[in-house]
Amino acid sequence: MTSAAITLLALLLVKHCLCDFVFQTPWQLSQKGTYGAPGGLVHAGSHVTGTFIALLAVMPSPSVILTVLVAEFVVHYHIDWVKEQVVRRCDIREGARFWNAIGVDQLLHNLTYLAILVYVTA
Repeated sequence: MTSAAITLLALLLVKHCLCDFVFQTPWQLSQKGTYGAPGGLVHAGSHVTGTFIALLAVMPSPSVILTVLVAEFVVHYHIDWVKEQVVRRCDIREGARFWNAIGVDQLLHNLTYLAILVYVTA
């Protein structure tokens, strides 16, 4: 893996931590399970903004940047929405099943970043 690829992956992981844990507001969190609600859309948008900044480190073509941003918005939004559906419908707001849902959610987001890395560096 090149140093540019490692840098991009590190930036995406830092961005994810910031957007999912530091900058996410209760308003965003409460609306991620309601399809099309502004809070979930804003949350996914914050991830896209962070990804755009991360992509500036490797400067892919504008068409690659646009493709990545659109794809990440759609994928991130739906990963969060599905996780919230599972948590709400199964009433699992605590305990091992809740943390399993969080773990799968985070795994899917990280796999998305690997896919972005592969796409950008191909």
